[in-house]
Amino acid sequence: MDDILTQVNRLGVCSDPSPLRLSLINDDLIPNYVSENTRVIINDVFENSVPDNIKSFEVAGPRENIYFDPSKTRAAIVTCGGLCPGINNVVKSIVTELSRGYGVRSIIGFRYGYAGIVPDYGHDVIELTDQVVKDWDIKGGSMLGSSRGPQETSKMMDALERMNINILFTIGGDGTLRGALALYKEAQKRNYRISIIGVPKTIDNDIDFITKTFGFETAVAKAEEAIQSALVESEGAPRGVGLVKLMGRHSGYIAAHASLANGNVDAVLIPESPFIMEGENGFLSYIEKKLASQGRAVIVVAEGAGQDLLSEVNSTDASGNKKLSDIGIWLGDQLLAHFNKKATKINLKYIDPSYIIRATKASPTDAIFCRRLGENAVHAAMAGKTGMVVGLWNETFTHVALETAVSSRKVVDTDEALWRSVLQMTTQPPTFV
Repeated sequence: MDDILTQVNRLGVCSDPSPLRLSLINDDLIPNYVSENTRVIINDVFENSVPDNIKSFEVAGPRENIYFDPSKTRAAIVTCGGLCPGINNVVKSIVTELSRGYGVRSIIGFRYGYAGIVPDYGHDVIELTDQVVKDWDIKGGSMLGSSRGPQETSKMMDALERMNINILFTIGGDGTLRGALALYKEAQKRNYRISIIGVPKTIDNDIDFITKTFGFETAVAKAEEAIQSALVESEGAPRGVGLVKLMGRHSGYIAAHASLANGNVDAVLIPESPFIMEGENGFLSYIEKKLASQGRAVIVVAEGAGQDLLSEVNSTDASGNKKLSDIGIWLGDQLLAHFNKKATKINLKYIDPSYIIRATKASPTDAIFCRRLGENAVHAAMAGKTGMVVGLWNETFTHVALETAVSSRKVVDTDEALWRSVLQMTTQPPTFV
């Protein structure tokens, strides 16, 4: 952790008083500004003694003085990558905080991701006002539209400069944040004073140093509904097997949390825990025993699990991610073939709710979270912060440098409590080997 960047850059001195009219005094019934010196410790659990050089993040929130003059500020918002519950909530929050809180009157939305910034594609921009976004938070998807894949950084920065954009909010996952980091570095190279603020969006919840990303709780709730359907199907036929494939290219957080929420899952397969199919300790033998003991089985598999067992796909998607083989279809075929050979046929029901989950609107809890993320993104931008994302750490909203956010990927630690709870609930062995 010694090489983790914990300081966020600032465009310059904040000389203008904030228009928010908050307080610096405790217990006066008025919410307070956040001091620049307020920090949250990154690791608050120490096995031995507390180290002297404790790493910490800036705490997010409104500052007493701001960098940008709201009357002269032009802000823009872009949403990138796959759909995720809560995108529209974040956009609405940013627009309303900019306009109502700070009095910014020039806000635009780029259509269809980073491609919308590049003039070559011919996508029109949208002028965003309170009236335009008033009901966006009750809709799923992205009202701005989205796209995958990188764009030429210099072309995007040229366009931003021509449009006199002072603040760019980028809402997206790992690829989007890497694009934001490239823009931040290009702005530094040009000495262009633009605030680049990321709002992390990944339904897989796999961005490091961020406890939770928006849409994750909604995804878990909808995924649990799919698991419940699989359970009902498995109980509705002799030797019923309900198989559910969920999102999770590299991290099994949705699979683990949704399975725990349901409480009736017999096996959870995630990318972090390799498995084998055949043999006494293999996955198929375990399912045999489950069917023998209880007459049904419910299986949850993350999309990135078991890729070493499948034929490799030698291609990538528009974002440069390696395309995955379909573990859900493959696993179902393997189960059917195995039990057909044994003359003990199963009734298999396969459910893949991925696009239903991605397109749904945010749950109440996620909607609140999105609102606060958007507000804190605006507070950071108006204070001249740049090259950062708004995160949540130790139940506190924080400023995380883009370089830190994209430095590694968060995965389920199979030594820790979450995976232990999954194993205790399913009674599956720690590994199928």
